[in-house]
Amino acid sequence: MADEKSYGWAGKILRVNLTTGSITTESTDPYKNLIGGMGIGNKIMYDEVPAGTDPLSEANKVIFAVGPLTASGAPLAGRTTICSLSTFTKDHLVIDAHFGGMFGAKLKLAGWDALVVEGASASPCYINIKDDQVEIKDASFVWGQGIRNTTEMLNRVEGVKACVAAIGPAGENLLPMSNIINSRNHSAGAGLGAVLGSKKCKAVVVEGNGSVNVADPQAVAELSDYMLREIIGSNNNHVVPSTQQEWAEYYDKGSRWTARKGLYWAAAEGDPIETGEPKPGELNTVGYRCMKSTKDLGAAAEKYTIKMDGCHSCPIHCYSDLRVDETEANTGFKNTGNTCAANFPVSTYMEPQLKMGLKSDESKADLSVIWDTTTLNVMDDLGVWCNYAQLYRDIAYCHVNGVFKRVLPEAEYNSIHWEKFNADVCDPTIMVEIINMIARNDNELSYIGHGSLVWCERWNEQAWFDNSTSTLINYRGWPVHHAIECFGQVGAVYNMMFNRDDMIHSAVNFQGCGLPIELKKQIAAEVWGSEDAITADKNYTPMNEYKANFAWWSIVTDVLHDSLTLCNWVWPMTMSPTKARNYRGDLDLEAKFYKAVTGEDITTDELYRRAAAIMTLQRANTVRGMTDANGTMGCNDMRNVHDVMTNWAFDKDPDKQAFTEGTDKMDREDFQTALTMVYERFGWDSELGCPTAECLDGYGLSDVKDELASLNLLP
Repeated sequence: MADEKSYGWAGKILRVNLTTGSITTESTDPYKNLIGGMGIGNKIMYDEVPAGTDPLSEANKVIFAVGPLTASGAPLAGRTTICSLSTFTKDHLVIDAHFGGMFGAKLKLAGWDALVVEGASASPCYINIKDDQVEIKDASFVWGQGIRNTTEMLNRVEGVKACVAAIGPAGENLLPMSNIINSRNHSAGAGLGAVLGSKKCKAVVVEGNGSVNVADPQAVAELSDYMLREIIGSNNNHVVPSTQQEWAEYYDKGSRWTARKGLYWAAAEGDPIETGEPKPGELNTVGYRCMKSTKDLGAAAEKYTIKMDGCHSCPIHCYSDLRVDETEANTGFKNTGNTCAANFPVSTYMEPQLKMGLKSDESKADLSVIWDTTTLNVMDDLGVWCNYAQLYRDIAYCHVNGVFKRVLPEAEYNSIHWEKFNADVCDPTIMVEIINMIARNDNELSYIGHGSLVWCERWNEQAWFDNSTSTLINYRGWPVHHAIECFGQVGAVYNMMFNRDDMIHSAVNFQGCGLPIELKKQIAAEVWGSEDAITADKNYTPMNEYKANFAWWSIVTDVLHDSLTLCNWVWPMTMSPTKARNYRGDLDLEAKFYKAVTGEDITTDELYRRAAAIMTLQRANTVRGMTDANGTMGCNDMRNVHDVMTNWAFDKDPDKQAFTEGTDKMDREDFQTALTMVYERFGWDSELGCPTAECLDGYGLSDVKDELASLNLLP
């Protein structure tokens, strides 16, 4: 068992077996070299869930895991990594999902570094954790309820100090594209709702009343102040304002540092609150920098904005809290909020295809907000996952191109009021109709909620994968997540690495930070070895070793943050808003906080090495479960079977050549060179892209090496 006092880590992992009802505890110590979070989850999945396991079977597991910095006082350490098997991509391989909110901190403060949910209950249940008191309780009274009602009812039963992470009807109905949500709208997707639904687990309720032992509390406090005073920017660590301001040397209209004079939280309790011009160095105004509601939803969202909110230990607050009276009539809820893709599903991802003209005048700008918040509320209450907005693009494509009319049974098609999409009607309740049908998972339309891989094959629409409008980046079933538009080959490579969209923000944060390209090139030379690591947008150059360094760094920093459970939407601190620092950030901050919290004196390079080991472990698990062209399980040809980018990335802009100004078109041969360089940077086989015996030994994964050798999966 863990030592009596463990710094950073709680020292314990909780196991709940829903089949037997057993509740057991084990030490975190065997997993500490894998940092936490993603490392813990992937090691348990590799060791305990056999290759080829059905994600909806009793043998699959769900691991909620946090890291040593969670709830320690380190800023932006409020994430939770959740490991399981994919429900929606080819071969159902190991994936990580993530959510913010309050769950991770509550789990840690209850005394746990991870929760492993295994087995399956015979009847609806929920797991209730109150510090070291853990019970499996009957959930029949909330089964069938939406996530909002479930959350309220379980808080009434267990107390308002508890954090509820729940699934909705979509998860209960085993819809592959379903999620789990805590703190109203903080969601983790990738089919976790269906996996928990298959286990009849409606929710995990956590109340934590303990604390985290910190080796050097004074150092943590000083580092936090230093980070807030000199280093951190806004959402995505954008370090210049979006408008010209007296204090700022630079501004960039794309920046998420959107505060300005005359911009308000107009629906704030009491009087409206002006965001103003918060300056670097002002610790108490950091939370005003990011006015994400108007960034996402347009200027009309200002009047609906209550405040900007955030996850546990977040000073940035990129989460939009809004009150939209008109949305209550459509969904039953007037309060709404989210961030990123879920915040603007229709106006950004569907309107260009449906041509509803929502933004043509001021009144329609309000209607655009209502469409988006209506869709958001019904999605989140039913627990439907958008797959980084892929669901919205798929719906628009299938409606506009007559796919639904062709494949749906006549009665089913006619039961939906499609005319609400028309510009002369423009009624957002069409989204309530469609999403409710998808969540039921008992009709033909619901197959669009099984993921693009399934419905494209079922409805003979495989060409959608090669349509740039789809943004599907890999034939195994996932869309772009800051891909070729993010430094070309860098984004292209890291979009191939996982078994779902990569969720990497390390590179795109740097790309969009707002600094001039000349300054970014200087920073690139210092971090990745040469100014040639980056190029201006849509003016790419052929692959080189410095781009490989950048791609490798982007992957390992993301994995590091998902293991420490830091927010990769802001971390790493590559750049700074402070002119006196020449806008340089501090890439050693993770190691500094790690030492202050755990007492372990560790270097940044060693943290990166451990993160590379976790990435290698996941690739090894992928090799073990991936099928080859003949359907045989166990395939180590990652280059030709897994890391295959869709054709549209190479065929777009047919009148332009790759590496010419004005296009992010990729070159096929150059992309293969990029893969080779990044494979070699990890120590993987340069031809196959799979782990080698030598690299597995080097990463401390000799047990994995031995198993892959026994399966003839080492090159």
